Amino acid sequence: MYWHERQLTFAQRSHQLTNINVWTPCGQWLVYDVRPDPSSFTGLTIERLHLSSGNSEVIYQAQHGAHVGVVTVSPQRPLRYVFIHGPEHPDAEWHYDFHHRRGVIVHDADRDAAITLDAMDITPPYTAGALRGGSHVHVFSPDGSRLSFTYNDHVMHQRDQKLDLRNVAVAVPLRPVLPVLHHRREYGGSHYCVLVSRTTPTPQPGSDQIDRAYEEGWVGQQGYRKADGSQQRWALAFIGDTRSACGNKVAEIFLVDLPEDLAAYAQPGDMPLQGTPTELPAPPKGVVQRRLTYTAERRYPGLVTTPRHWLRSSPDGSAIAFLMRDDQGIVQLWSISPNGGAARQITHSAHDIQSAFSWHPQGDDIALVCDNSVMLCQVASGEMQRVTVRSAEPPQPEAVVFSPCGNHIAFMRRIAGVSQIFVASV
Repeated sequence: MYWHERQLTFAQRSHQLTNINVWTPCGQWLVYDVRPDPSSFTGLTIERLHLSSGNSEVIYQAQHGAHVGVVTVSPQRPLRYVFIHGPEHPDAEWHYDFHHRRGVIVHDADRDAAITLDAMDITPPYTAGALRGGSHVHVFSPDGSRLSFTYNDHVMHQRDQKLDLRNVAVAVPLRPVLPVLHHRREYGGSHYCVLVSRTTPTPQPGSDQIDRAYEEGWVGQQGYRKADGSQQRWALAFIGDTRSACGNKVAEIFLVDLPEDLAAYAQPGDMPLQGTPTELPAPPKGVVQRRLTYTAERRYPGLVTTPRHWLRSSPDGSAIAFLMRDDQGIVQLWSISPNGGAARQITHSAHDIQSAFSWHPQGDDIALVCDNSVMLCQVASGEMQRVTVRSAEPPQPEAVVFSPCGNHIAFMRRIAGVSQIFVASV
């Protein structure tokens, strides 16, 4: 027996859901971007779709040669949409790239105004609270007060592309950042932005050093409980690429505890927050990167990166879910405590997990794709129940997202080569 599956979009263009925060808080609207080709960043509109009526609305229209995409929505009111915005008036020197993009916020009450999230300052000595490159996959915290995103650096890219290491950053509402503008591509931002991960171009084999930080997720609706019983209000988990003792790349889980006091984000640590001409921006004082997994000695080391997935915490913050192969080489769902320790294998499927995933708001189930179907996985037992019929082509792997009340799952299927949005009623 399967739940009702309904196709919501039918136009001959690709509709792209992000992997999290695609539902408005009321659970009645889905937000998405529209792309002629799902593999390229060439969309012109951010849109939303009403679940019951099927009516769609344009939230934002890009102009002046820019493109937009990868939209998420605030989980709390006031309703705000955040997405990637490419450069206006692109040219041969400055066009869309990992290090040439920004986040913008559009308030539902004023859709004509796109507010830039992360300031850009690429002229030394740089500005604390501003960044120097491009931001990507902006996700509001569960209370909607701050955002996380991944980041690439223009200054390091110009110096040597191998020094442009992906990192994890946060935007906090400390104050707007308005650098002195010396370059035509510089601009101010509404939030104070800092890197919270730390990378190095040449990680030492066998160490906890990483050269890439990515696919982050907020930990818990209210943070997590530490081993000593205290509550850590703010934390992010992310994947970091280490090197094993023999020099092989191994993707592991890392965590950073973040300050509760907004003013603490403006306190530099051992390196300048804003970076230098030869160094990336650095995390604030007291933000320490901590490794949770050690998988180099397993038969299949490291987290899998195909399917691409983002670390997702249970609502109570007690478990961080991820994908890793078992000893038979099958991609399974696992979890680990934010305090570290042994990882727990949740699923024992004969088939690979095929997608990113999301937790039910109550924390008992996880929605994912397995055996070419959307499945509900009971976290306690690992048992999976088929939500959609098995199809010749699986639902797309990028997004399988519970609604805020947990009564719907949004996902995508490719129909005649075009990505369309579907919803299954749970």
